Amino acid sequence: MPIINISVTGKPDAALSARIANEVTGITATQLRKDPTITAVAISYVDPQHWFAGGKSLAEHGANTFWLDIKVVDGTNTKLELEAYLEAIFAAFGRILGSVHEESYAFVHEVPAAAYGYGGKTQEFRFISSRLKAA
Repeated sequence: MPIINISVTGKPDAALSARIANEVTGITATQLRKDPTITAVAISYVDPQHWFAGGKSLAEHGANTFWLDIKVVDGTNTKLELEAYLEAIFAAFGRILGSVHEESYAFVHEVPAAAYGYGGKTQEFRFISSRLKAA
């Protein structure tokens, strides 16, 4: 049930967005064990002339970049899983975008289950409800 916000350099491209969403959803399912049927991905595009790294625009660098921001429930993944996720994400964007600037970022927010959810229900509520049904 994570929400994933992604910004990439370039012009809006529906085919590229679909490829990014598919790849990131798959990596998120594999590395972080998140259900792909309730994973949401939003992608935005930034002109490389308006994205700067090290004081120069990405257009000047002749490279692409990305920023991935994902929210997951705290305590649901280990440090090793998070490390593997970040490695897989960087590799995927290298394949998808080509030359990716080293100053590309991915950030995993681990948020409290009581403060995060979907469909009007918190993840804490869903956890407790499932435990009560199992009892």
